[in-house]
Amino acid sequence: MEITTELRKFVAPEIITGIDARLMIGRYIMHFASKKPMVVTDANLLSLPWFMDILEEIKNCAADYCMFSHVTSNPRDCEVMQGAEMFISEKCDLIIAIGGGSPIDCAKGISIVSTNGGNILDYEGVDEINFPGPPLICIPTTAGASADVSQFAIIYDTANMVKKAIISKKVVPDLALLDVVPLMTLDPYLTACTGMDALTHAIEAYVSNAHSHLANVHALEAIHIIGENIEESVKRERSVDTMFKMMFGSLHAGLAFSNASLGLVHAMAHSMGGLLDLPHGECNSVLLEHVIDLNFDAVQQRYTDIAEKLNIEIKDKNSYEIKESLIEKIKTLRINLGVKGYEEVEALNDDILDKLSEDAMDDPCIITNPKNVTKEEIRAIFKKILRKSKE
Repeated sequence: MEITTELRKFVAPEIITGIDARLMIGRYIMHFASKKPMVVTDANLLSLPWFMDILEEIKNCAADYCMFSHVTSNPRDCEVMQGAEMFISEKCDLIIAIGGGSPIDCAKGISIVSTNGGNILDYEGVDEINFPGPPLICIPTTAGASADVSQFAIIYDTANMVKKAIISKKVVPDLALLDVVPLMTLDPYLTACTGMDALTHAIEAYVSNAHSHLANVHALEAIHIIGENIEESVKRERSVDTMFKMMFGSLHAGLAFSNASLGLVHAMAHSMGGLLDLPHGECNSVLLEHVIDLNFDAVQQRYTDIAEKLNIEIKDKNSYEIKESLIEKIKTLRINLGVKGYEEVEALNDDILDKLSEDAMDDPCIITNPKNVTKEEIRAIFKKILRKSKE
């Protein structure tokens, strides 16, 4: 693996891993000398035993706390603003995000606005945040989004119906408590979609034009771990060991993409998920094979490395055969996990395809895609996957 001499940076939070890591929350509430933390979470988690264990730890260490659980699957700008208003009015001093990428991204948005003011959409783009927010502790409940270790926050712009990327080291959490226990209650389909999201993170980070040696190490390890464990992770009899490995795969992928950024899959997924209100991991799963097909020739050796990490036999194969084998592997994996393609979108027309394509072209993730793509190429992929019958 080559080591570039170009300038690169690498940021990461403090990370604690292991069974019951979530129960260390009290120690860190005291570490940050918090008097009133705010918990940002998904309302669907509130009654789960492991969640109630976290609340008990919080209550034991903080005289008072407040709860914000009005977060949807694609966190909206209005939700962030509502949460920030609560954080300020309740005089909170610490944010604890518990959940998948949506609650964690919403928590990041609350952190930004509570310190910097304005509207959360004012901070779209790269390094647009002036001041760091209050301490942020994350307890992820999926093995996929990796928002708990990344410098990305994705917020839904409700007026324009598009997901906006906010990228800054000022949204890197202070602490990530990575505990496998919450993953054991995760719905199998959500496990599949978030796992494919993590795999996409790793693949896009490795082929990114901003890759670095440190990011490469994490990306390749993520691809290897996820490729070997994702199908087991959706089975009824999945083990703690399997889910622990998926958690580590997601961690490696998060460290990779947070520092090398992403590419066309995510640019298109943000557009598609925003306009059509579709789950992010599902969008990535459906898009990945088509973007690999488009990008492959630009970075053949990097995709060949990825194929090897996915245990694809490449000996005596030419580049075209390797590409086809890799695409077939991703497609087969998606189908085996039960993540199907989309039926024709109701009222799909030229205006919708144009907006999807334009929004993808405007997304910051497209900047680090290994190939310069055109709006027409993006439009062709959208048209293909949205008109294709489910497989």
